Amino acid sequence: MSPTTPIVVSPVQAGDPPFRIVQIDGEPVGIAHDLLDVVRIAHDAGREHVDFDDPQAVRWLGGGKYHWAP
Repeated sequence: MSPTTPIVVSPVQAGDPPFRIVQIDGEPVGIAHDLLDVVRIAHDAGREHVDFDDPQAVRWLGGGKYHWAP
């Protein structure tokens, strides 16, 4: 995993509901409450065919794509 991973999803933040901040190319672009939100954010940013299991494409901090509880 390099610091230039295009999509970075932060660790889960406490909230009601919990959320994760999504960055694309180093810029915060949205807040996700689940994997589908990350997919939508990526699509809205023009990233249509993202392999969310590929660490070169997406870096999941503080847990993987199915981790959404603090």
